[in-house]
Amino acid sequence: MMRLLRTKKRGQSTLEYAILVVVVIMALIAIQAYLKRGIQGRMRDSADQIGDQFSPDHTTYNYRTESFSNTTEAQDAWTTTTKYEDSWQQRTGSETMGNFEDEYNTTN
Repeated sequence: MMRLLRTKKRGQSTLEYAILVVVVIMALIAIQAYLKRGIQGRMRDSADQIGDQFSPDHTTYNYRTESFSNTTEAQDAWTTTTKYEDSWQQRTGSETMGNFEDEYNTTN
């Protein structure tokens, strides 16, 4: 009789482990979309931080940048307060990039 009782407990433990594994797999499937979105967001953020790409040998550019800012600064005994009244920046110019054949010498 003790042998039968031990067999039932062993089967119960196996069933509990199987249910636990199924619950963990279901949770991973449920959060898959959120993980994918998070990874894609980080990849896009990294790509955005790279900035403008160009080939130094085959790209020419001519830019003029003008900027203006008007600030008022007040200093107290312990603090400094800066107030930005007006500011702007303007960039004008042109950029010319070489074509693919010039960059990689693909013409024979």
